[in-house]
Amino acid sequence: MQIARTRRAAATEARKAQIASATIAVLAERGYAETTFEAICEHAGLSSKRLISYHFSTKEQLFEAVVRQVTTDAAAFMRPRLDAATGARARLEAYIRANLAFVAAHPEHVRAIQQIAYNHVPVGGQENDAAIGRLTALFADGQRTGAFRRFDAELMSTALRSAIDVTADRVANGHDPDHCADELVHLFDRATRADPS
Repeated sequence: MQIARTRRAAATEARKAQIASATIAVLAERGYAETTFEAICEHAGLSSKRLISYHFSTKEQLFEAVVRQVTTDAAAFMRPRLDAATGARARLEAYIRANLAFVAAHPEHVRAIQQIAYNHVPVGGQENDAAIGRLTALFADGQRTGAFRRFDAELMSTALRSAIDVTADRVANGHDPDHCADELVHLFDRATRADPS
C-alpha cells in the first residue's frame, strides 16, 4: 500500500515537472499570449489539456510551478560553485558568476520568467524574497568578518539582484557571460569591500 502511494506521488511529481518544463519552453519560444494549455500539450506530447488542468487548476498555479522549477534548476547549477567559494568576497564573486553562467546555459529559463514578469503575473514573490534574504545574509556575514564595509545589506542585495536580472537579459541574448560577470564582479567588489583602494 505504501509503495503504491509512493509510486503515485512520484508519478504525479514527474508529470508536474514535465508540464512545467514544457511551459518554460513554450513561454520562451512563443511568448505569454501564445502559451496556452493546447500549446503546452503539443510541446509535452500530452494527449489532453485535462492532464494539465488536473495538476494546475489555473494558469497562475502553473506559472508558480515554472518559477519554482527555474529556481530549483538554478540552485542545482549554482550550488557547487557557491560551496567551493571561501570567504565573503569569494562567495559574492561566485554568486555573480554562477548566476550568469546559469543564464548562458539556460536562456529559455530567463525568457520564460521574463514573459511571466512582463505580463504582471503575481508569482514568484517567495522565491525572490528568499534570494534577497540569502544575499543579505552573505553581506551581513562579510561585514561581521571585516571583508565588507558598512552599508545597508538589504539595499545592496536588492541592487545586486536587480543588476543580475538586467544583465541576464543581455546574456540570454548572446552577450559574453564572462565579460558581463567580470564587470559586475568588479562593480560590486568596489562597492562593498572594506578597503576600496
